[in-house]
Amino acid sequence: MKNNWLVPPSALHGYDMIIDVRTPAEFALDHIPGAVNFPVLSNEERVVVGTTYKQVSPFEAKKMGAAMISRNVARHIEEQMLDKPKEWRPLIYCWRGGQRSGAMQVILRQIGWTADRIEGGYKAFRNHVMEDTRYLAEQFDFFIICGATGSAKTRILQQVEAQGGQILDLETLASHKGSVLGNLPGQPQPSQKGFETLVWDRLDQLDPSRPVFVEAESRKVGNLHIPEPVIEAMRASPCLDVQASMHARVNFLLRDYPYAQQDNEWLLPRLAKLKERQGTKVIEHWHELAEHGQWPLLVEELLTQHYDPLYRQSQGQNYTGVRPWPTFEASDLSEAGIADVAARMLRAVES
Repeated sequence: MKNNWLVPPSALHGYDMIIDVRTPAEFALDHIPGAVNFPVLSNEERVVVGTTYKQVSPFEAKKMGAAMISRNVARHIEEQMLDKPKEWRPLIYCWRGGQRSGAMQVILRQIGWTADRIEGGYKAFRNHVMEDTRYLAEQFDFFIICGATGSAKTRILQQVEAQGGQILDLETLASHKGSVLGNLPGQPQPSQKGFETLVWDRLDQLDPSRPVFVEAESRKVGNLHIPEPVIEAMRASPCLDVQASMHARVNFLLRDYPYAQQDNEWLLPRLAKLKERQGTKVIEHWHELAEHGQWPLLVEELLTQHYDPLYRQSQGQNYTGVRPWPTFEASDLSEAGIADVAARMLRAVES
């Protein structure tokens, strides 16, 4: 008979707290959005129990694990749950929805709380994310904001949202600006699984009856792959082409990458990654421009010699939606100019 304490991984709403009892390392790799980590085994304890299981016996490992889990559950109750009322409803999960989550669930139910457990644990949730992402991606009308590097596509996208539009901001979810210079100082990217969960969670929040704006991307944002159903849907969608002047693009990039002008130790190794395509002399010249603070010239040369040729090469190959693309001229990419482009895009799509 089915245990009515178990719920499917799609039934995440209506709970006061979602508790992930896996180790901090497992939690950091990926977890259900909004979950809190109350590990019943630490990273080190899980290694000790696993080693004992393999090298001594399952029985000895279970005894050891039970003692550790009991102590940790007691600590979480004392530190995190003593203020919870009888009506409090937590949802608990571990890797497969077995012993670790079951141990906490039994204790919380003995106390009197209606504690449920995700059937199949994180593994089942992960399968749900992958299946549901494909379903969700097929439900939306995506409009892709295209344009050469420096056209303020991300800022336009965010301004679309500020003006009431729906967006899927993949670069923010990936903690990366999407180019060889795109990794953000002090902001590591999430894991691949974590990124996929963030994308699924965002899609799950969107209204399929309204258009969704997305910035044009390659298959990867930094080190992360965009989920295949999402990139497939994007590439079959119409583009909104931003055509910004060189002057506007250079000025925008100087504002958008202030840290590149403040830290040559961050910039120079990234420029060096372009050596295979640009050659040693060009890279040395760009290093010299950076060291002498000639930022407008460096940015313009990067655009004209590297990024624009790449964009022309890929333009039209990745996005096969309705042609001709509507264009949005932009001689000004100040905050006011960006807001104007976003407003024109919203009018064009919603009219």
